[in-house]
Amino acid sequence: MSFPKYESYKDSGVEWLGEMPEHWEVSPFKRFVDIQNGSDHKHVEQADGYPVLGSGGIFAYASDFLYDGESVLLGRKGTIDKPLHVTGRFWTVDTMYWSKINPDASGRFTYYLALTIPFDYYSTNTALPSMTKGSLSNHSVARPTLPEQRAIAAFLDRETSKIDDLIAEQQRLIALLTEKRQAVISHAVTKGLNPDAPMKDSGVEWLGEVPEHWEYGSLTRISKRVVVGIAEAATHAYADEGIPILRSTNIRAGKIIGEILHVDPDFAEDRESKSIRSGDLITVRTGNAGVTAVIPEYMEGCQCFTMLITTLNSNSDSQFYCYYLNSKTSQTYFSLEGWGTAQVNISVPILKCLPVPIPPLDEQRVIVSFLDCETAKIDDLITEAQRGITLLQERRSALISAAVTGKIDVRGAVA
Repeated sequence: MSFPKYESYKDSGVEWLGEMPEHWEVSPFKRFVDIQNGSDHKHVEQADGYPVLGSGGIFAYASDFLYDGESVLLGRKGTIDKPLHVTGRFWTVDTMYWSKINPDASGRFTYYLALTIPFDYYSTNTALPSMTKGSLSNHSVARPTLPEQRAIAAFLDRETSKIDDLIAEQQRLIALLTEKRQAVISHAVTKGLNPDAPMKDSGVEWLGEVPEHWEYGSLTRISKRVVVGIAEAATHAYADEGIPILRSTNIRAGKIIGEILHVDPDFAEDRESKSIRSGDLITVRTGNAGVTAVIPEYMEGCQCFTMLITTLNSNSDSQFYCYYLNSKTSQTYFSLEGWGTAQVNISVPILKCLPVPIPPLDEQRVIVSFLDCETAKIDDLITEAQRGITLLQERRSALISAAVTGKIDVRGAVA
């Protein structure tokens, strides 16, 4: 959908605004709002009451409130690029600014205006992004008349709601595809691919029936070793080049991702018993407990921090058991046997005792080929949906920017 432009424009004199409608004016953001500091909430926190707001929305409740009314909240430190529009009584944390909307400004228009602030330009700290009240208050914006502000806000409320619905639809699709992917994997690694195969009771409640010709046992039965990786500080041994050392942040289900650190070869040699071989399984021990990847050939001899290393025997396919450890079946086991409330932890004994299916080796490989093909199809659909979300988010941002800077005239589009 295309929208008309205003009849005449003038140079705003502000680089990021460019031209703006002839009858609009340039003003500092403080013409719209009076920005105030948030405050630490610990002394007023309680089980219920007034909402305590941070950049992610409500995360606690308070016995008192800082303000009662319409407000645009702006990040002061940390997450600074996610303004919020709120009404009613609330408390904001000390890493957020709250604001009083000026009488001659529309609160909703001000919120949309805040979404276009170039936060990266103003941020005062790259390690922990920060915004000063002065930078926000003095940021130059285009100012239409109050009736136009209200019309633009009404238009954006309607149009962004449509886009948000489309984004939510794509997110639901991704959730369904992710669930289907997990179901396909779990079924294949516990039931096999032959729907007519005779079945038997596995004796494990969360496994149910399994193919009659498969064997079952603990992970110990099919492994040569299950050990924990390096469990000591190694910052002194970091090197620009050397032996790769994996962290839990590098491990995703079936994948090794992200920046990989290296340690001095002498440091790694002194811990040769922790050396990881091509085809070994690396399993996250804390946090995303149980998430597993296979070590590729190019990482032969690498090390890892406090994760679990499994070397399988020659009758076991690493990729098959990687799929199995990442399956819902295994994740159920880890959640039941692991410990910890905030995050699940697992140990060498827990991993060793994991009940595993033991199909014939050739059947393991057939299942791996099947899953490689099927998960690739699903992953392509997920990638397509994620790409759709990115495009919708870009359209949303572009529409807001065009409307609040006067690049398009949406007054006629408001019923």
